[in-house]
Formats: sequence, structure tokens, C-alpha cells
Amino acid sequence: NGVGEGEVELYPDVAVRTCKKVTDGTCDRGILVCGTGIGMAMTANKVPGIRAAVCHDPFSTERSVLSNDANVMCMGARVIAPQLALYLLDIWMGLTFKNGPSTPKVERIMEYQKDGVVYDFIDNDEFFTWGNPYTNLIDDIPKFCYFAKASLAALNYLDWTPDIVHCHDWQAALVPLYLRTCFQNTNVGRANAVLTIHNLRFQGIYDRKMIQYWSGLPDYVFNKDCMIQNWLDANMLKGGIAYCNKITTVSNTYAGEIQTEEYGEGLAEHLRYHNNKIRGIVNGIDTDNWNPATDKLLTANYDAESAVENKKINKKALQESLGLEVDDHKMVIGLISRLTNQKGLDLVNAVIPGIMDGNTQVVVLGTGDAWYENTFRYYEYKYKGSFCAYIDYNENVAHGIYSGCDAILVPSRFEPCGLTQLIAMRYGAIPIVRETGGLKDTVSPYNMYDNTGNGFTFDRYESGLLYDAINRAKTLYFESRKYWDDMVIRDMNKDVSWEKSAKQYKDLYVELTPRN
Repeated sequence: NGVGEGEVELYPDVAVRTCKKVTDGTCDRGILVCGTGIGMAMTANKVPGIRAAVCHDPFSTERSVLSNDANVMCMGARVIAPQLALYLLDIWMGLTFKNGPSTPKVERIMEYQKDGVVYDFIDNDEFFTWGNPYTNLIDDIPKFCYFAKASLAALNYLDWTPDIVHCHDWQAALVPLYLRTCFQNTNVGRANAVLTIHNLRFQGIYDRKMIQYWSGLPDYVFNKDCMIQNWLDANMLKGGIAYCNKITTVSNTYAGEIQTEEYGEGLAEHLRYHNNKIRGIVNGIDTDNWNPATDKLLTANYDAESAVENKKINKKALQESLGLEVDDHKMVIGLISRLTNQKGLDLVNAVIPGIMDGNTQVVVLGTGDAWYENTFRYYEYKYKGSFCAYIDYNENVAHGIYSGCDAILVPSRFEPCGLTQLIAMRYGAIPIVRETGGLKDTVSPYNMYDNTGNGFTFDRYESGLLYDAINRAKTLYFESRKYWDDMVIRDMNKDVSWEKSAKQYKDLYVELTPRN
């Protein structure tokens, strides 16, 4: 279609090409990033002399920031992901693995380039053409053992050697081990490894014999200081922690929390041993996508200067669309969440009767545990016109809640980072959060004496403290509206983008990049 030999114009801004070596003519090495959630800033293409490659899962809902810097073009960027059901264009190429008894020798790679970043999707009929990811650990372990090994083998085949391999979660945690074992004498084996933990609760733990069979890793990594857990099981994330050069988490507070018994999910001692590797870097959001000034899903767009007036228009539209009593004087509190215990919904359930005082409306959006779904449906029936339970996830409704609500609840039991509070502040909805993980790092408590802060917080996981935080917010909203409006403007002007985090990742990459 006129886009060049070997290329197919699939989308207006995406050229899909058959797999081939990509060169930018400026440098020889770069950063490969492997994993399932690239929500943090992948900023290697802002680093002089470094080329970036990102290997991750396209089902991730978080944003990978691989933006080009006009002043720094001395590098490239590469993303590698399991192709799963994404069939665009592929080419057969042969890869032979010496380890892994059932590893097939035929591989397909689809490659395309957008905004200066090269994306490679690894496909294999035996692993990626059936089932749903993240639903069955027994099925997922062979897939991700294969994917981790195939990613590195593909780079050797493409003759593209990164400086750093950046892995995400247990699904890519075997990559650091492969670098120092099966691939140690190859070009890609020269790379340093960074492992990002998005949620420590998910570790890839299963029977040792099965994981050793599918991974093909040598016996010596299956010991209590590396892969072995509970004597009979192997832990893929634990092995990655032992073999990587650096560990990052998605907030600074979470980096400390996971080293405690309360939040360590059985790995606290292991993480304390490796604490010199750990660094916390908070996530950001896509401020172009989440922008109330241009959001096409809003009834009325607004910025910090027009928020106080135009949010009222969105509030009315939200009340009308969800069957709430239309009244600008009522305080509307939103909750957008997976309906699970981790999100603090047991606390929410405990305080609902107390906060439904005739002046407050509550909107819940989400799906999850049937018990919570039915509980919120009951509250909708009991407080008709003041409570809405929208048991689904609807993007239009979510944007309407962020723009129409006065406050957003995020009372999580634990929260590695959290994006809800960041989006809420971007839209001028005041966050009411528990001081844990990224919530603590991103929401500073309101100080009535000097009119500072950007939300309301509580520390211990107790319903009474959540109730108190909500009442403090209601008091300010109803009795000192000017100060409330000041906080709305302050929150909308807060930088919740990837810029600061991008610089921290860049500094980490530079720190780990070999000096010639």
C-alpha cells in the first residue's frame, strides 16, 4: 500500500512490518523491558546512548511511557509482548532452545513501529492461541516460562542487544535468571536486569517440578535463597528478586511496606535481604487521555480556572443519568473500584448507613465479589435517589463520576500505587484515602490551619477512621466551601503525569548502563 517494502498499512498511524532487524544508526545497545504491567515510565529513549526495548503484556491497562525527546535522539526503544490473540502480521522464524523439554522450535514475531518505538509480539500456537491470561495459574506458568526465554532468544536472533532488561511482575521474573544461566554466554547475557513489582500478592508459586520442567533452569537456582518456597514449591518472583540488579515498586511507601510481615506476602525476609536493590517510583497517568479540558465524554469541559462552575454541570448530568435526586447542594461521593476486600469495601459497607444523612449521595461503579455487588444493590434500594450501584465497568460512566463527583473514596487495605486518586485529582474530585502505598505518597492530608493539602486521609484500617475522614471532608464542603474550591483548583494543578517518574527511571537506567 505504498508504505515500503515488507510493510502493511494497518492503521493510519501504525505500519506493521515483517520481523527484521531495526537500527537507528546512532547506537548499538539499549534497554529491553519484559513484563505484564508497564504502567511506569519507560523513558530509556530519553537517555543519550541508550536504546530501549520493552517486553510486556498487551493486556496491561496501564500506560507505558516511551515518549521521544526532540533533544535526545541517540537511542531506540523496543517493546516485546506475548501476541496472545492479537494477530496482525507474522513471519515464521526458527528458534531452537536447548532447555525446556516441550518447547517448540518454531516462533512467529509480528513487529510494528509507532512514535519511534518498535513493538515485537511473540506468538506461538501451543501457548498463545487459547485460554485467557491471568485466570488459571497452571496454564499461565508454561506460557510465561516460554515467553521469558523466547524474548531473550528473539533478541539474539535479531542481533539487538540491550544494556538493561526491565521485567515486570512474576510473569517476566524468570528473565533475570535466564540472563545469568541459559543466556549468560550470549550477547543478551551482558545486560543488567531491573524487576518491577506491581503487586506482591501475585508471585507465580507452584510445584517445583512443574516450574523446573517448563523453565529448563538448572538445579542450582532451586534453593531456599532463590526459587524454593515452602520446601516443595517454586516461586518465580522470588527467583527474579534474587537474580536482578535492581528492584522497583510503583510507590516509595510500598517499597518499604513489602519488607514488613504485614505486607510482605511471605517474602518480607527475602526482600529485606535484598533491600539494597529496592527503589520506589510512583506511577503517573496519561494526562492527555485523562484531561477534563478535552475529554469528549464529559457534558461540560473545564480546566482549573473553570472547574468550580463547570463541574456543577457535570454533577447535574451525573445525577440525572444515574437516577439520583438532582440537587447541586448535595455532596456526591464516588467509588470506582474492583469490588474486593483489598479495596477496603468492608470499611465502606460499615460506614454507608452513617453517611447517608439526606445531604450526601453515593455512586458505586465496579464489579467483583457477589457479596459486595448485592450489598450495594441493597443500599441502592434502601436509599433510592441518594445511592446508585452501577455493577459493571463502563468507561463513559467512569468519566462522568470523576467529573461530576465532589469526592472519591479509595480506602484500600493496601495499594501499591493506585491510579484512581490520581485521575480524581486531575478532574477536581477530592480523594478520601487510607495512608498506604501510593495513596500515602500522592495524597497529602488537608491542613485546616494553613489551607494546604489535596485530600483527606486516615491511617489505621478501621471503619471509624474512614467515617471520620468522610465527615471531615463533608464539614469542609458544607461549611467552608471556598477552602474546598481552593483544594479542587490545587488538585487540578498538581502534576500527576509521568514526567517526574520518567526522570527517576531515566536516572536508574543511566546508573545501570555500562560505561564504555
